[in-house]
Amino acid sequence: MADDRDWRPDLTSHVYVYLQVVNHIAEQIRTGRLPAGARLAAERDLAEQYGVAVNTVRRAIRDLRDQGLVITVPIKGTFVRAERPPTDRPDEDGTAG
Repeated sequence: MADDRDWRPDLTSHVYVYLQVVNHIAEQIRTGRLPAGARLAAERDLAEQYGVAVNTVRRAIRDLRDQGLVITVPIKGTFVRAERPPTDRPDEDGTAG
């Protein structure tokens, strides 16, 4: 399998490029290649790595934040969240809290 650093979005695909980037990074998080607490590369570096515009990377990171997968700390960077935000889990009696 090719190194993930060599992955590039498919510009001929019907899927938006930013969503391809979102899906790729999300998959790296799910598989543990980007573990909790890992710092993502800077936006400009990610843009260069993926061969896309910086605004495409910004939109992808915003989407990853909206999904609760990453958190951005101003001036420090963007990091993989330590854990997913809590969901409405059923109580012991089977009803949602």
